[in-house]
Amino acid sequence: MSPGAASAGRATGSTPDSPIRRGLALLVAGSLFMEILDGTVIAPAAPHIAASFDVPAVAVNVVVTAYVLTLAVLIPISGWLTDRYGARRIFMIAISAFTLASVGCAAAISLPMLTATRVLQGAGGAMMVPVGRLVVLRTTAKSQLMTAIAYLTWPALVAPVIAPALGGVLSSYADWRWIFLINVPLGLVGLVLARRLVPDVRGAGAERLDWRGFVLTAVGVVALVVGMENIGSATPDPTGAVTALVVAGASLTVAVRYLLRVPRPLLDLRILRIATYRVTASGGAVFRAVISAIPFLLPVFLQVGFGWTAAKAGFVVIFLFLGNLAIKPLTTPLMRRFGIKPVLFLAITSSAVFLFGIALLEADTPLPLMAALLVLSGTVRSIGFSAYNSAAFADVEPERMTPANTLMSTIQELGAGLGVAVGALLVRLGGPLGNAIGLGDGAAAPFRIAFALLALLLAFPAIEALLLSRTAGRQVTGRR
Repeated sequence: MSPGAASAGRATGSTPDSPIRRGLALLVAGSLFMEILDGTVIAPAAPHIAASFDVPAVAVNVVVTAYVLTLAVLIPISGWLTDRYGARRIFMIAISAFTLASVGCAAAISLPMLTATRVLQGAGGAMMVPVGRLVVLRTTAKSQLMTAIAYLTWPALVAPVIAPALGGVLSSYADWRWIFLINVPLGLVGLVLARRLVPDVRGAGAERLDWRGFVLTAVGVVALVVGMENIGSATPDPTGAVTALVVAGASLTVAVRYLLRVPRPLLDLRILRIATYRVTASGGAVFRAVISAIPFLLPVFLQVGFGWTAAKAGFVVIFLFLGNLAIKPLTTPLMRRFGIKPVLFLAITSSAVFLFGIALLEADTPLPLMAALLVLSGTVRSIGFSAYNSAAFADVEPERMTPANTLMSTIQELGAGLGVAVGALLVRLGGPLGNAIGLGDGAAAPFRIAFALLALLLAFPAIEALLLSRTAGRQVTGRR
């Protein structure tokens, strides 16, 4: 069990009659809204950001990837920081760091500077939301837990719907830097409220942090991303790319062996022995990576390939998330009626079909048809995520739930970050590949190739879903 995981299992500070702290729950929900918004708002503005830095639009993917991967690397130590230094202090430091980094992003004068400030923003986000969520869970009675979780869920549903349009409008009619400056008043209000609403929850005595596991994992992930970015850059450095990938392979290999050997690792990989959890961690990570690449690539495709404005592209991308939102109430009944295995397989294969459909879009495709395609794509995306999330913890013992949650959160963030990086890499490779197979060298061709290749990557999770037991996840679906 990881240090943060162990601490999360300690006394919550709540009693059976503890009322839900609505102000605290709403504050944490607001911080989650701000984090998700910043993770998705950049895509429609990518061409404008690229133009101001004189780089290709797809190169802006590193800004998204750096943010998400920083979250993934730092999330595992958030629980330990809370136990060691207290929730109020860490939460306020996190909001301050996120807000100051937002100012730095707005002031960036180059892509490397923007990437560096996004890393700082990710560091703030990695402490802000997990620590806030942990405080809510520790101070809420079991009888009120579902209500508290409901408060923490709405930002994940609403923020992605708002973000594409907001990013497109701000970059088209104001300046892309306002995307980050809107965080400043939100951060200042959050800082004032945090001082009043966040209790100084901490552990009875924080265990020693697994620094070796943290460093090995962080070095491996960072080197992997650096290597992938180098391969896909306009002027790749073969020596640098190979060196980074070798470092990544060596560091991650040593990290895995170490984490499996020590009694209290940062991330407990032994949980991967549980079949349903392992499928979610492997095939689910590939599914999340592919699906996470779409909201980044699609608005850039519409602007670069079709010549649309950022505002128009941002509004069209909303249909993707509307499908995701609309189907949510039906995902649980679907799994209870048919079981996780068939629902999961259908979601994966349908996602692949709709990706091919996106690849075939033209500038003169009727808007209602385009909207319908994106709504359907968002629908099966939501069903797939729900099925994977349900299967993940179906067979995990209660005493191992916290380390399982820590590991899964890290894997999901890694999948999302690497998905954007892989999507951008496929666009860069799509130009030469399109010429080689006779698709021409138009601005839209590399994106079409990328969407098609992303669809093919879904073959792996589809095969894994087929191999699942028919009774997989029946503990949570209630289906026999």
